[in-house]
Amino acid sequence: MHFPGRFADQLVAEELAQVSLSFLVDDLVVRRGGAGANIAFAMGVLGQRPVLVGAVGADFEDYRSWLERHGVDCSGVHVSEVAHTARFVCTTDDEFNQIASFYAGAMAEARNIELAPVVRARGAGLVLIGPNDPMAMLRHTDECRQRGYRFAADPSQQLARLSGEQVRRVVDGADYLFCNSYEWGLLRHKTGWSAEEVQRRVGVRATTLGADGVEVVDERGVLHVPVVPERERADPTGVGDGFRAGFLTGVACGLSLERAAQLGSLVAVHVLEVTGTQEWRLNNGRALDRLAGAYGAEAAADIAPLLP
Repeated sequence: MHFPGRFADQLVAEELAQVSLSFLVDDLVVRRGGAGANIAFAMGVLGQRPVLVGAVGADFEDYRSWLERHGVDCSGVHVSEVAHTARFVCTTDDEFNQIASFYAGAMAEARNIELAPVVRARGAGLVLIGPNDPMAMLRHTDECRQRGYRFAADPSQQLARLSGEQVRRVVDGADYLFCNSYEWGLLRHKTGWSAEEVQRRVGVRATTLGADGVEVVDERGVLHVPVVPERERADPTGVGDGFRAGFLTGVACGLSLERAAQLGSLVAVHVLEVTGTQEWRLNNGRALDRLAGAYGAEAAADIAPLLP
């Protein structure tokens, strides 16, 4: 929602001990979101068949239809009998200050989901464990290690909630570790591990650096991949999810880490240039032109078979 004014003008310093305010907003937009759904949606657009696992409410049916139309298998989604789907409600004023609330709702039931039945029914080349109910993240990471499933750790927004010991449990043994530059510093602070100690515990670390691109690190060294230049900046929400989807699609289809990061950057810039995390569209010809302009004709040719 948008409030046509300044929140600060409505706050009286002497009355902050008891705040009771109502803001008359002039706009309301409801958008689809959620890290897991954003990543699955983008992988579906790229021609993959990702399986979404999580907990939702009965209000999920319209969203389910949308995701399934875009190639997402929702058979692993648990529907709560008592709670609504998690949602983030935010009001922004004219100076881009925000007052927001996050309702976890059915997300808390994700801790009751076992991965094994989903993997047996649908298969899994890799399990991506993204930001979710903290107990669910820990349970699913432990299950991956116990059952020998390859997994990627993407704690992102939940790093602030997890303890140092819990972060170590989520990260240790991951084939891939995703984070942004701030989260990378927070992760090292919470775990007490150095960059070298983290690297000994994961296969590949991909750290997004905003406009400075992405840093991909494995046992062979450090690779820096610049961004695809943006044409406009509409909304940064979900850009990291877009990168993860492109990168994982590239890896799953046999691209090198460099090419996978370039595909991830292509998807990320498409998300950045629209308002909403799943409103972007990929035009094959224009996408190849942008890849060639950013990384060269050879890179575009290597990635071209993965574009719809």
